[in-house]
Amino acid sequence: MVPWLAAFALVFVAFLPGTARAADGVFGTSAFQLASLDGPTEWRRVLAAIADERRRYVACDRDRALCGSKGLVAWRGLIAELRGKRRTAQVVAVNAFFNASRYIPDQVNWGRSDYWATPLEFFRRSGDCEDYAIVKYVTLRELGFAPEDLRIVVLRDTKRDVVHAVLSLATGDGYQILDNLYADVLNDRRLDSYVPYYSVNEESRWVHAAPRQERIAGIERAVRPAAQQRLAHDRR
Repeated sequence: MVPWLAAFALVFVAFLPGTARAADGVFGTSAFQLASLDGPTEWRRVLAAIADERRRYVACDRDRALCGSKGLVAWRGLIAELRGKRRTAQVVAVNAFFNASRYIPDQVNWGRSDYWATPLEFFRRSGDCEDYAIVKYVTLRELGFAPEDLRIVVLRDTKRDVVHAVLSLATGDGYQILDNLYADVLNDRRLDSYVPYYSVNEESRWVHAAPRQERIAGIERAVRPAAQQRLAHDRR
């Protein structure tokens, strides 16, 4: 990102609290809740598709012969097996179950740079990072987890310098992260290279920014070189 654009982005976020409600967010950020789900079109599309798929889930639960795929049979069996177990055990099992699937980039799977898959599509083709997060989200919702505790987080992994997506679960000890890159469910404090852009659940969406003092320092770092260059020019 060029310096002036970085400065613009930081200034934009700095004024965001006037139009959105701020709260402590995952990965040590401030999270600003927006008024609606308008924005991430892939998420809105996949939510509608999942709503249409639910009749398949119900039919499969009634009669395994109606499932139509081994993946769906295994998934519904996992949910039935985990019902009534401790939440920690459920979360660990869900993360491990889906992380056993092979990672396949959207360009290979769908011939496009970004595509968010439903659970049934995931069982047919597997998927990439956001697809793991989506199917884990739907599974935990099926197990009774509240939507307000769950968010799909789109972020930058600064160590790998790539955009990534994970599922976060709010707990009494911060946020637990279900990540296709890690076998273990990790507390967000252990993932210091993750910088979130935005997060979503079925009810709302949030944009994320560093705490206020860090944002101010970031603005100063971005603006200072241009200001110094202008001052040097004026002194000539």
